[in-house]
Amino acid sequence: MQNGGTPIWQAACHCRRTRFEVHAEIDHARICDCSICHQRGALIFRVPENALKLMTPLHDLALYQWGTGTAKDYFCKTCGILPFRRPRTVTPEEQAAENFSGWAVNLRCIEGLATLKLPIRQIRGHELALP
Repeated sequence: MQNGGTPIWQAACHCRRTRFEVHAEIDHARICDCSICHQRGALIFRVPENALKLMTPLHDLALYQWGTGTAKDYFCKTCGILPFRRPRTVTPEEQAAENFSGWAVNLRCIEGLATLKLPIRQIRGHELALP
């Protein structure tokens, strides 16, 4: 589905209790090597604040924070899938583009997206400095 030329992707966790839409041209996936992303195994794509539309209220999800408490990982309370998160730090590219304040979406939750065909960007998250 399109919204003035921008694709609108339907997305959900495994049990479908957590639902959301992503309004974006998804042209790559990110794999991060920080400790939590490495263990999680999600394929990530970052979108601006207004490109994520929640169909399930945030208070219906579990929240995990650690360390500085600036990153916010949201999980379905039923199936445990992480559909999206608020990143803690930005990459050098995002810093050069005047920072980033949006969402990191788990592309594995998006319906009908051919994730295996997307170019992969390796993010060296273990090297990103604290803000």
